Amino acid sequence: MRVPLAGAQFDAVLARAEREGLAHLEFVHALIAGQAGLRRERSIARRIREARFKELKTLAAFDWDFNAQAIDRVHIEELATGDFIRRRHNLVLAGQSGVGKSFLVQSIGQAACALGYRVRYITSAELLQDLTACLADQSLPERVRYYARFELLIIDEFGFDRIERSEAPHAASLLYTIIDARSPKKSTALVTNIDFDAWGEYLGDPPLAMAFLDRLVDGAIILKIKGKSYRAHRAQPAKESHPAQ
Repeated sequence: MRVPLAGAQFDAVLARAEREGLAHLEFVHALIAGQAGLRRERSIARRIREARFKELKTLAAFDWDFNAQAIDRVHIEELATGDFIRRRHNLVLAGQSGVGKSFLVQSIGQAACALGYRVRYITSAELLQDLTACLADQSLPERVRYYARFELLIIDEFGFDRIERSEAPHAASLLYTIIDARSPKKSTALVTNIDFDAWGEYLGDPPLAMAFLDRLVDGAIILKIKGKSYRAHRAQPAKESHPAQ
């Protein structure tokens, strides 16, 4: 079975089997369970590394009370079961900056890694920079195939930094190419702080931006979070402890 097992470990399990009178299947399970668990943990760690998350935080560490009226905990925890990935549905988290969208989507992505899914996290700016560079060296088709292979692609911070036309003149076309290559076979999660009706102006190509939007939101799970900013709340005590002189 190609299970790496030291002689001492085998002897220990054998002694336990004799002591407890284990049946043959129980003996085999005791023999390989520990190694199987280690192998699973290594696989999860590898998938998390490959995902390239900005932060490694779980939903258990999320402050559910702060925006309890704005964030449905049950719904978020349901997303963390990976069922939407199995169903190949997209996910859109929309809302103002600071309400915890990035935290939540990365926690959902980390949970997906633990479930065995291949995940890739990247910001919108990083994705466009990468794809634009591929246009220059004519490697775009290969790079599109790379992003298309993940069962969950997380595109964070869409709309957080104003796209400069000189740096990403083909932004709408490039983003559409990625979504088109993935849909409807793979799930894409997008985090944004701009309303859908402003995407055309933001990307500089309204018709293509709408095609990108339509392909992304068709059958997607859309969560619009309207709550208080965690960052502003955390910054408040600091301001109060250093009053203006």
